[in-house]
Amino acid sequence: MGLVGATGNTTGPHLHFEVHGAGGAKLDPQAWLAERDPDVVALQEVRCPPAQLPAGVFGDHHLTYEPGHLAGRNGVAVLTRTRPAAVRTWDGEVLMRAPGEEHLHTEPSPPGTMARGLSPFASEGRYVEVDLADRPLTVASLYLPKGGLPAHLQKPGGREAPDGGAKYERKMGFLASFARQLDRSRKTARAAGREFLLLGDLNVAHTRLDVTNWRSNQKSEGFLPEEREWFDSIVSPRTLVDVVRAQHPDTTGPMSWWSWMGGAFDRDTGWRIDYHLATPGLAKRAVTAGTDRPASGPERVSDHAAVVVDYAEAS
Repeated sequence: MGLVGATGNTTGPHLHFEVHGAGGAKLDPQAWLAERDPDVVALQEVRCPPAQLPAGVFGDHHLTYEPGHLAGRNGVAVLTRTRPAAVRTWDGEVLMRAPGEEHLHTEPSPPGTMARGLSPFASEGRYVEVDLADRPLTVASLYLPKGGLPAHLQKPGGREAPDGGAKYERKMGFLASFARQLDRSRKTARAAGREFLLLGDLNVAHTRLDVTNWRSNQKSEGFLPEEREWFDSIVSPRTLVDVVRAQHPDTTGPMSWWSWMGGAFDRDTGWRIDYHLATPGLAKRAVTAGTDRPASGPERVSDHAAVVVDYAEAS
C-alpha cells in the first residue's frame, strides 16, 4: 500500500508520500486516511473485487482502480483529492469513482500506454498511473511479484517446489519490459511538463545496504545479481532517483519489509524493497525520508512498513 498526502509537520507547503505492502493484515482505511490526511494514496495488492469494495471506505478521495482479472496478489489503485486529469493502465479499462459513488462502470484507458513485452501481464492488475489535476505530477503505482529462482539454484524440499526456473524467467522478462515502460512514462511526463514518481513494492533489494543479512541472501530471489543489475539500469541522477537512498546514502536500511517468522521484526532483520523513484526535479524537493516502522511487533498491520517522504512544493 502506498500513501501520499500533506503532513503539516514541516514548515511550508509539502507533499507527503508513504509506501508499504498490504500483506493481508486488516486495518481501518478510514481512520488511517483521517489521521494522515493524504493528498494521494497509491495502493498495491488490493486483492478486492470492485463489487466488494466497502461503501465510503476511502472517504473524500477519488478512486482509480485497476483490479486485474486474476485472483491473488493483484490490484493496484491511486486515490486523489480531485479527479485525475488523465489515467493510464495496461488492461484498457479502469474503475473510477468519486467520493460516495458505488458504481461498477469502467472507463477506457487511452491506447499506447503499454510498452513492448508487457501484454502477457496486462490482465494481472500490476500497474496504473495518473496525472494529478492539481499539480504537475504523474504518479504510478506498481506491484512487482517476487518471482522465483533460476533452475540451477532450485533445490528439492525448498520453500517452493522446483519449476525449472519458469517463475524466474517470467519475472526477468517483466523486468526488461518494465524498464521500457519506465522510460516511456518518464519521457511522456517530461514532455507534458510533469515530474514522474513511481511508488511501489518492487520485491528487489538494490544494494547491500538494503538487506540486513546480505551475505546469506546473495542466492535468494529479490537479491540476485541480475535483479540488482536491472535496478542499476533504471536509476541515475538524470532519470529516476531512489529518494530514500539519496537521503540515507551510507546507512543500512531503513528496512521496509520483515518476515513474520523467527522474530525478524524485533531484530530488525529485514529488506528494503518498497520505493519512491522520482525524476530529479521532484527528488531534489525531498525534505525528509524514512520508514514509518511500528514501535513494536504487536502494532504491525503488515509485513511491510510505510516509507515516508516529505517533498516541498515547487516554488
